[in-house]
Amino acid sequence: IAMSSYNIGIDTGGTYTDAVILDTQSREVIASAKALTTRGDLSIGVIEALGQVMTSSAGTVSAEMISLVSLSTTLATNALVEGQGSRVGVILMGFDDVMLDRSNLESAIPTAVVTRVAGRHNHDGSEARPLDEAAIRSFLEAEKESFGAFAVASHYSVRNPAHERRAQEIVREVTGSPVTASCDLSEALNGPRRALTAAFNARIISMIVALVDAVRGALAGHNITAPLMIVKGDGSIASAEAVVEKPIETILSGPAASVIGANFLSKEPNFIISDIGGTTTDVAIVKNGWPDLNEAGSMVGGFRTMIKAIDMQTIGLGGDSAIEIDHRGRVSLEAHRVVPLALLGHRWPSVIKDLKHSLSQGMGLGLATMFLVRPEGYEKHPLPSDIPEADREFLSLVTEQPIRWSQLVNRVSDRNRVNRLVNRGLLQIGGFTPSDAAHVLDRQSQWSREAAELVTLMIGRSYAKISYNDKTLDEECRAFAQEIYDAMVAKSAHVLIERLTGNSIAFDDPIVSTITHGKTQLGDLNISLVPDLPVVAVGGPAPVFYGSVGDRLGITPIIPKGSEVANAIGAAIGMIKVHAVIEISSGESGGYHLHQDGKPIKVTSPTEAIEQAKVLAEEWAVKKAEAMDAVNLQTEVSVERLDIPGMENDRGLISATVTAECLGSPQ
Repeated sequence: IAMSSYNIGIDTGGTYTDAVILDTQSREVIASAKALTTRGDLSIGVIEALGQVMTSSAGTVSAEMISLVSLSTTLATNALVEGQGSRVGVILMGFDDVMLDRSNLESAIPTAVVTRVAGRHNHDGSEARPLDEAAIRSFLEAEKESFGAFAVASHYSVRNPAHERRAQEIVREVTGSPVTASCDLSEALNGPRRALTAAFNARIISMIVALVDAVRGALAGHNITAPLMIVKGDGSIASAEAVVEKPIETILSGPAASVIGANFLSKEPNFIISDIGGTTTDVAIVKNGWPDLNEAGSMVGGFRTMIKAIDMQTIGLGGDSAIEIDHRGRVSLEAHRVVPLALLGHRWPSVIKDLKHSLSQGMGLGLATMFLVRPEGYEKHPLPSDIPEADREFLSLVTEQPIRWSQLVNRVSDRNRVNRLVNRGLLQIGGFTPSDAAHVLDRQSQWSREAAELVTLMIGRSYAKISYNDKTLDEECRAFAQEIYDAMVAKSAHVLIERLTGNSIAFDDPIVSTITHGKTQLGDLNISLVPDLPVVAVGGPAPVFYGSVGDRLGITPIIPKGSEVANAIGAAIGMIKVHAVIEISSGESGGYHLHQDGKPIKVTSPTEAIEQAKVLAEEWAVKKAEAMDAVNLQTEVSVERLDIPGMENDRGLISATVTAECLGSPQ
């Protein structure tokens, strides 16, 4: 009798780290767990979640029965947006002033040091100017001690990577540091954007190495020797060894895993997914079981990269969104996350004591609900070297317990300092959130209801939302919590409508606003907006809010069992997906050139060029997949071509892009 095999999926989200054990034979979830994501040290949350699922499945699943471990992570996205990572040196070959400006390197990565050296290829891959190796060595000798990683980029390296490969060799020889070549990340000609993408990639290599090492250490602690895979932004998985070299490919890793998990759980081939977490809501449309890719490239901190990831709309809306109330008492939800007071009160009873004391004083109630807290695990890592001394002293005042905002933040400079430290992931703010309101309404129960009631009461009184009549206190407190809850539901419904219509719609649009606020009548007009696709909602807060979202859209959303760990399930069932691209260009003296990772191949006939490119692309894709131990391979080849109008057959061929895509299961 064949022994059952099991996959472990782990997802590190902004608020929670989830883990599941999946039976690959029955496709059933054997165990699942959630642990708080420890931003100071992600490995703490991973170790805790992994330990929980291994303990709860003991007697059913043993370490030797684990055949695969797959991880989806927000590390790359968060680190790049927050400006974290190694200091990088960037070597550009053949770039002029205009190309350097178009790269946005100086604004996107202000700490990067960029040098330009001679060396250039023509569009057909022939060498236009030899590489200035001496200039590269001179730059490295002068700067090598101050950098953690390097990136190299040449304008036409996708047509001939020789200069980038040689620059890589020199960097490794002189410095021994990690070095990213832009041609390894994209086949597109846009040299400036490839250079930026390579620099972003180099910046986060050390961080992904640390995470992979930590996860491997956690696995070793349970005697698990299964291969470790990581989810990429297109929803496929790749070996940890491959991802360590190209960590930027994990942009949107978590949302991509949630799409795969939602498809698995709902068994719907076509649907719109809303993945709501503590920090963000991610919305995507899925057709035929796989999400569309954003061909323009993923955005990182306002800068577009060359990395293709799922076409997903992400907004700062989650259970932990900060609540703002203006002078007129209008409620709005902000894009940034704060730690719910219900969670802080659950973890640290001193917070409840502080809230009660502030409530008894009756003054400054709004400010008294804000706390500062260090991320768990912060003490395991030294502060980054570029943190100013004044910021270090400020951080030293925030110790194991959360501390009231008003005790430390008294000036504008203090507020600016807090913002800087929060953006770097070194400090967190505790405050009033929709999760607190949900606790008051008994729609959530995992944290402290007492803390949630206290903060709702304090904020409500400070904005005259709640009276001082003790006889109606509970009723008015719940009414205010309901107002917060309704604001969350309205904004969630609005996001779905925007995605379904493919249009940006003002939040106060009278027709859409009528629907999102739970009404069906506008003047003498009856209104309804009903999605044409099933709505699949996943993520921890989905059962809390999406029943009401469905009511406003006239549908019953699918919130499948296991939806709270859909990301981890998506990681556990991931497929290996690779592609290989062969570019065909016209030769200046006739014939055609086939461009792949090496010297261009010359052919004379356009038909021969197309057919040979197809064979080479498919062979290359299969080789990549087999190198990742993929089995049950399915390969598909596509051709995009540019032809002279009116020419028959292949005689008018100017250029073409031949892409082979190979899909397989991990062995």
